[in-house]
Amino acid sequence: MQNGMHTDTERCVRAVQSKDARFDGWFFTAVLTTRIYCRPSCPVVPPKPENMTFYPSAAACQQAGFRACKRCRPDTSPGSPEWNQRADLVARAMRLIADGTVDREGVPGLAARLGYSTRQIERQLLAELGAGPLALARAQRAQTARLLIETTALPMAEIAFAAGFSSIRTFNDTVRDVFALSPSELRNRRPKTAVLTPGTLTLRLPFRAPLNPDNLFGHLAATAVPGVEEWRAGAYRRTLRLPYGHGIVSLTPRSDHIACRLTLSDLRDLPVAISRCRRMLDLDADPVAVDDQLRTDPVLAPLVDKAPGRRVPRTVDEAEFAVRAVLGQQVSTAAARTHAARLVTAHGEPVDDPEGGLTHLFPSPESLAALNPETLAMPNTRRTTFTTLVAQLADGTLHLGVESDWAETRTRLLALPGFGPWTADVIAMRALGDPDAFLPTDLGIRRAAQELGLPSTPAALTARAAAWRPWRAYAVQYLWATDSHPINFLPV
Repeated sequence: MQNGMHTDTERCVRAVQSKDARFDGWFFTAVLTTRIYCRPSCPVVPPKPENMTFYPSAAACQQAGFRACKRCRPDTSPGSPEWNQRADLVARAMRLIADGTVDREGVPGLAARLGYSTRQIERQLLAELGAGPLALARAQRAQTARLLIETTALPMAEIAFAAGFSSIRTFNDTVRDVFALSPSELRNRRPKTAVLTPGTLTLRLPFRAPLNPDNLFGHLAATAVPGVEEWRAGAYRRTLRLPYGHGIVSLTPRSDHIACRLTLSDLRDLPVAISRCRRMLDLDADPVAVDDQLRTDPVLAPLVDKAPGRRVPRTVDEAEFAVRAVLGQQVSTAAARTHAARLVTAHGEPVDDPEGGLTHLFPSPESLAALNPETLAMPNTRRTTFTTLVAQLADGTLHLGVESDWAETRTRLLALPGFGPWTADVIAMRALGDPDAFLPTDLGIRRAAQELGLPSTPAALTARAAAWRPWRAYAVQYLWATDSHPINFLPV
């Protein structure tokens, strides 16, 4: 699959006629006779090809006057995999829009973060997605509003402002435009059996099949920092630091979705919380494209065939992960957790968790920059690495975010004292989301390479791994999975 797939009419028609769910989120089908837009896998009888036209985004469909299908609910498709596999301006802008930047800071704020003019950003988004940043943010607000309408008993006025609308009238008009139903009609369509828990949102996070949960949840559970994360009753739970407040999320793998329960101190954080959880679980990936590429290597093919659909376990907070990567330098997983737990107890912000054992938010860079370095139980060289990192994160010299340019940020990380290729690349892979990040010096990777007969030196292994591009971060997951380490197994 490639950029601009919506322009390949013949291929899009074939996907719609076969109801192929793999293409959900890649493009949207707008039906000229009904003025409705659908996902490719819509269960209704496909329209005639001459009545179909295709758009790259839901926002473009809405701008062209089409309304969302009530059967297939295209607004709940997985996101396009392109935004997480590309590092160009459009992809970085889309990651920021999903993270709520336009709602909080406006288009000028989006442009400032990306280092481009508003005109350049609007022109590029319009050319590729058929909609500018305001229209894309509006489509996201509509989706957030629908979630709140269907999963809470909140008054409509509260939902309107929580979803980011500036007025009740705009909220009502947008919901009618997008869904062809009023907010009250949407709520009345909710199943009578729906159980609403005050203060808690229950959602389904979709993904493209297959998804192998073993290494994904196994990694998050095995490296969980006490107080911030836990595995409880078949779910990974953690605290979230969010723009307007904090939250607690519970994520449970199911056969066709991830069950998500969210408790938020401020409902305006809902779209950001969902976006960050989806990124952490890599739910917008295209596993078929990844696995097909890796299967071309005869050494990786049996590993992929044995357990296809592995995702890259990522993070909800890039700065947090960078700090934890430094704490994990040259120590065991258990030791890294112990170091992190001490920081959490001493410097984390307390939160209340009625359901379990979560006690704190992970400390912010600002709080860690203010600590006394002598209290850190680590060698002097690593102490310098730690204090330099948190100081640069706190004062903005170094910024790690969804919009980060992968290559540029990796170069800046390597310039920090104590940062070698492993630390920079694990941050690129798991915090920044670079799908091609590779760890040839990692002990687990070198063991796997030796066991599988791959080159064992970092330079030779990197040369061999060129055939796995642009998916080397996924190859890392398959190589790690040859070991019996707890990160590779779904906890019981």
